[in-house]
Amino acid sequence: MAFREINSKMVEATVVPGQRLFSQRGAMLAYRGEVSFTPNLRGGQGGVMSMIGRRLANEDTPLMTVEGSGTVLFGHGGHHVQLITLTGDTLYVEADRLLAFEGTLQQGTMFLGSQGGVMGMVRGQVSGQGLFTTTLKGHGAVAVMAHGGVFEVPITPQRPVHVDPQAYVAHHGDVRNKLSTALGWRDMVGRGSGEAFQLELSGSGVVYVQASEEKL
Repeated sequence: MAFREINSKMVEATVVPGQRLFSQRGAMLAYRGEVSFTPNLRGGQGGVMSMIGRRLANEDTPLMTVEGSGTVLFGHGGHHVQLITLTGDTLYVEADRLLAFEGTLQQGTMFLGSQGGVMGMVRGQVSGQGLFTTTLKGHGAVAVMAHGGVFEVPITPQRPVHVDPQAYVAHHGDVRNKLSTALGWRDMVGRGSGEAFQLELSGSGVVYVQASEEKL
């Protein structure tokens, strides 16, 4: 794994020749060695469609491609950093919570409405988060950000998990997501999370929940 946890708000990445890392712009805190940082206009490993998805999610800043030989310290805004290791499965993560990831992972985007129907669109419009969720698939490590820390909640077939959409960070496994509301349409006016919306995750996997509803 290219990443090593330094503390709860910082990770160190080892960069070796012939292998790339991708990071959020502004995530580099310090580095040693011969390391280059280049804006990636093709949207990481996902190509043009990934870039379009990121732009539709209001991400006008491209990812940075990190190459060379050395070590890099990553962090952003003093937020908690969580390392997640993928072993062939797919991670779904809010795009603005993605700090850095190994270039061995294939990046893409998923329209939230594809699983959540119309309510998936409502989530983006009302809760203030994007309509697109970034996907990372394959073998490698990912560093994600959260506000106030992260808690891993297991999802089992017998016990689905309900999460406040604004507390959601990421999930992986054989999981379905569905956004529902506990209130009527009239009651939802002016409410973006909490009692108004619940993101239901069912199946088998893990969901990462942050300790605060505050946006990054």
